[in-house]
Amino acid sequence: MSHHIVEVRDLKFRYPDQTPALAGVSFLIRHGESVAVVGANGAGKSTLLLHLNGYLTPTDGSVRIGDFQLTRDTVRDVRRTVGMVFQDPDDQLFMSTVFDDVAFGPLNLGLTPDEVRERVEKALDTVGVTHLRKRPPHRLSTGQKRRVAIASVLSMSPDILVMDEPSAGLDPRARSQLISLLRTFHHTKIIATHDLDMVVDLCDRTIVMHEGLIRADGPTMEIFGNEELLAASCLEKPLRMQGCPICGG
Repeated sequence: MSHHIVEVRDLKFRYPDQTPALAGVSFLIRHGESVAVVGANGAGKSTLLLHLNGYLTPTDGSVRIGDFQLTRDTVRDVRRTVGMVFQDPDDQLFMSTVFDDVAFGPLNLGLTPDEVRERVEKALDTVGVTHLRKRPPHRLSTGQKRRVAIASVLSMSPDILVMDEPSAGLDPRARSQLISLLRTFHHTKIIATHDLDMVVDLCDRTIVMHEGLIRADGPTMEIFGNEELLAASCLEKPLRMQGCPICGG
């Protein structure tokens, strides 16, 4: 299934003020993998994710999504394959009702009203917010907004799901519900996050970024067991792996 593959080669990026963000990033992600991208603030995680959907254009290097090398001419095709869930759901929700937000993408694909309605209802049902279809998004809780933002991506039927800090701002129950939801998805998943315990729950593979470079790429538990690597990357072990601070167990 070549159309599911994500291949990044020597990706470099500088912002307009010439601040470097990515300094030569390369990796390959295959169909069905769940991959975490972790690192301290400023490591380049969000900048990397924005390249996977064509929101940013490489300064140098290349991004290939399946059969398409990402260019201005192919970005529309890439966005049909890669669904991006932003860190702040308010960046994604802008219509007057939840239904309209989730319908926006399918409508722009040129689908019929019946096809759009079917996709919207399926996406809302998948994330468990069908009852919110007539609500204005700005009156939802953070957890509800996150689910609607995911539904707005699922309605496009992407092959690859890219998420930036999906658990940010969620209370413990909403976070647990999100993890349970993401476990049911059979998409290729790429998740940038500071929530390393969520990584343990969802991702078999972890990419560690530091100062715009990949410092490690391998099985999640091996990565999190490498204390020297974590310290050098300004990270700590997931809480569940740190032991009891009182008894040391």
